[in-house]
Amino acid sequence: MRLSALYRFPLKSAIGESLPRAQIDSIGMVGDRRWMLVDASNGRFFTQRAMAHMSQLSALWNAQGGLTLNAEGFPALDVPVPGPDADVRGAFIWSDNMVVPDAGDEAADWLSRFLGKACRLVHVPVERARDIPGSLGPMEKVGFPDGFPLLLIGQASLDDLSARVGRPLEMLRFRTNLVVEGSEPYAEDTWKRIRIGTTEFRVVKGCTRCIMTTIDPQTGQRSPDREPLTTLKTYREREGEVYFGQNLINEGAGEIAVGMDVEVLE
Repeated sequence: MRLSALYRFPLKSAIGESLPRAQIDSIGMVGDRRWMLVDASNGRFFTQRAMAHMSQLSALWNAQGGLTLNAEGFPALDVPVPGPDADVRGAFIWSDNMVVPDAGDEAADWLSRFLGKACRLVHVPVERARDIPGSLGPMEKVGFPDGFPLLLIGQASLDDLSARVGRPLEMLRFRTNLVVEGSEPYAEDTWKRIRIGTTEFRVVKGCTRCIMTTIDPQTGQRSPDREPLTTLKTYREREGEVYFGQNLINEGAGEIAVGMDVEVLE
């Protein structure tokens, strides 16, 4: 088996980018979901679940470690990483309450016009990361992903789902970080530990899927037939939740690259 694709999502719920290689640090993939939009009034996080047009927002990692914002009808805007003297604000993601740096008024104004709702852009430095749900160790932290640092899907699993739905589905609609080629469909469900290059990962939990999978990443439109969620519910549902893909926790730092072998350790 080999790593066939890598994806990074610098701003939670915005457009993803394909990478040839990626650095892994103590809270996951460097540059992945380190930025997030929150409601200006209460700090609650925004995602495509309620705002599907976030799928058309380009917020890509730039050479300085900040974001470059782009959207149709809007001028590009470079947003630097907030400095040590930046204002901080409360940000709420699911049941977690974080205190993180704010990226300033210019970015907030640009993004509020795009969203059509007053928001703030926040950034999570490693030292302000939150605990992983159910974590057994104090060093296991995560930034702004829903729960875990990384998500893996086997290409064969997506191919099988596409065949069941009756049309090809884009990997990007599942917002995965790592794609593995050469395994059987859903083989990742049985893995407990893997190694890519010199970096090891624990496979800790199946990924529960929601209405976001029905949003076409190219158009931002929801599928009128609610696919692929409708089909997933027929064979990937248990105890009221639908699962597709596996959440990972990296054990240590390193570099991974497309083409590297993927070894199942357990």
